[in-house]
Amino acid sequence: MKMKKLSNTQIIWFLALVVIAGFFSCKKLSENPSAIIVSSQFYKTASDATSAVNAVYSTLNSDPAGDFPLYGRQLNLLVENGSDNQIYSPSNTNPDVRALGTATYISSNSRVQKVWQQLYYGINRANIAIDNIPAIQMDTTLRARLVRESKFIRGLLYFDLVRLYGPVPLILHNPANINVNALLVGRTSVDSVYAQIVTDLKDATNLPKSYAGADLGRATGGAAHTLLAKVYLTRQDWSEALAQLNTVINGGYGYALFPNYYDAFQKATKNGKEHIFSVQFETNLGAVNSTQYLSESFTSFNTGTFPIDIPADSSLYQLYSLTDTRRAVTFYSSVYNAATGQTVVFQNAYTPYFNKFVDYSLTPLSIQAQSGVNYPVLRYADVLLMYAEAQNELSGAPTSDAYAAINQVRTRANIPNLTPGLNQSDFRDSVFLERRKEFIQEGHRWFDLVRQGGTVLVDALHKFPAKSGASSKNNLFPIPLVELQLNPKLTQNPGY
Repeated sequence: MKMKKLSNTQIIWFLALVVIAGFFSCKKLSENPSAIIVSSQFYKTASDATSAVNAVYSTLNSDPAGDFPLYGRQLNLLVENGSDNQIYSPSNTNPDVRALGTATYISSNSRVQKVWQQLYYGINRANIAIDNIPAIQMDTTLRARLVRESKFIRGLLYFDLVRLYGPVPLILHNPANINVNALLVGRTSVDSVYAQIVTDLKDATNLPKSYAGADLGRATGGAAHTLLAKVYLTRQDWSEALAQLNTVINGGYGYALFPNYYDAFQKATKNGKEHIFSVQFETNLGAVNSTQYLSESFTSFNTGTFPIDIPADSSLYQLYSLTDTRRAVTFYSSVYNAATGQTVVFQNAYTPYFNKFVDYSLTPLSIQAQSGVNYPVLRYADVLLMYAEAQNELSGAPTSDAYAAINQVRTRANIPNLTPGLNQSDFRDSVFLERRKEFIQEGHRWFDLVRQGGTVLVDALHKFPAKSGASSKNNLFPIPLVELQLNPKLTQNPGY
């Protein structure tokens, strides 16, 4: 009898059951000769619940197959290399990575497929936690918190999915069995996916305002309000976005900009007052450890190799004025190696290089693979710039509050304030330019270009010869070919 193969996404859902069961393998499980895996056999204690939610978080900074993590590497390949910020390094021989940097990627692109798989892997783990934790006899406050943390991450991952791929399968429960036909799910409308994201994040706004000790870095109510604001902003629901942003700004969360932009990207200041939600990394976690893959360390230049990611061209560096303190944090053309006492200056067509995520707490800098720098998903600077944008769009012109918000970011960067008098269009352009300079390599740029609509993305990419083949289809990424081949209920995005 011919057996039907499972798609990668379906395999991920099933394997997640096995992985979660593995967390509790020390417990003796009674045998149950059935096709159904009974979750009640291992969801028993508060410790089990916490472990399950920790496993949800782990999908953000690790990969079950040992590949690069979703945040800090894979997502950036699509969102930064797919934008006007970056292009592939000459030393990168991976054709799929090079295709992302030239807008020539197709549905069989391995990185496009990997991001899809990692997003659904995290969603499935969140579904398992959300479905099973409520039945555990434990402290009710902790139980509610753990479910809401899982909902926050599920909302975040679906937000990534719907923006990257458009209508996607909306899976809210862990499969009760491995029936192949039951696992074949078609695409859900964008509106329905967003409705679920909003539902999850509204519940997550009831999370604590802050944590201490070992719980630092967990999702908070402020993070949920901030992400919900970004969802509404993407949907151009300006009034709802402003309501959420006002809560973040005035709700007593204690968020503020670091006085020094540099501190937003260093290990010593991780989970600080500007960090609303970050993906957590720590030193000595292995070769696929963190955002060191977004910047490059001393060793590459010592051996004559190129960094993995490089600016699209020198115009990105030239966006910054001479006084802008963000320039020296975001780029560098030389590096001092404390181990040798030498300063190495890089001179070739691709300097300056990206610098933002080099972990300067490490000596020598050649061991960046052990970096402990976190990857910021939501920073307070984002709140201020979203607030300025929403005020401008809702009022039809920039308000005094809109100027005050964007000027907080500009003041920290040591550049002159915007002065009143701009019309709505010019202020909008100023906000998006400020976002570009503020958030290079933080996974914002492609999303920011696409949500402006029209030909904004294509026009931006066409400024670079390497991306001259970009077209309107690039406003979405293709549904991975392997998923289409194994799930007849899926359809491809236009142009692919």
